[in-house]
Amino acid sequence: MLLDLLFPPRCVGCGRGGHWFCPACVAATLPAPAWDAGLEPLAGLWVTGLYEGPLRVAIHALKYEGKRQLAAPLGRLLAATCQQRMQGRARLRFDAVVPVPLHPKRQAERGYNQSALLARGLAREIGLPLREDILIRSRHTPQQVGLDNARRRANVAGAFACPSHHPALAGAALLLVDDVCTTGATLAACAETLCIAGAREVWGLTLARPSL
Repeated sequence: MLLDLLFPPRCVGCGRGGHWFCPACVAATLPAPAWDAGLEPLAGLWVTGLYEGPLRVAIHALKYEGKRQLAAPLGRLLAATCQQRMQGRARLRFDAVVPVPLHPKRQAERGYNQSALLARGLAREIGLPLREDILIRSRHTPQQVGLDNARRRANVAGAFACPSHHPALAGAALLLVDDVCTTGATLAACAETLCIAGAREVWGLTLARPSL
């Protein structure tokens, strides 16, 4: 791309040239421990790594610094996590990838939904449809930062909605994508909305979670 010629990629994690998120920083991303908290009605939750080191820097740059170029390499990282976790699960098949939506007001302020950008890259890598039209954020909520688990769940309760009788939802197995999972409250609220609307099961996939 012309922009890459004018402004060559430089890794946000270590500063090396040639990549927006270089192989060394990808390799330094530690696999996250298995999630053992109750996140019903999610069927499961897969996390790439811990929210620290180069991965944290990359997520922050994508989310708050406008570095949309990071969506592609981070999407590939999500795809690798998905493919790894699906090994040995021959019966598990997804019908679509669904990003956690932002409220229109928040998206207008940021200019984009980072989860949608990640989901787009993931869907392209694993060959699944991306559905941004079956889940919306219908209520504007305060940011979750600083809230405990109970308050996080209360904050997002009833904050999501699905268009009525959407054919893509009926009996579907969906892969729900977000950037960071702290307590799982947002993912669980999204999954509940999707399941009530007709989805058969919803799995979560995020880039990072805090260390416990």
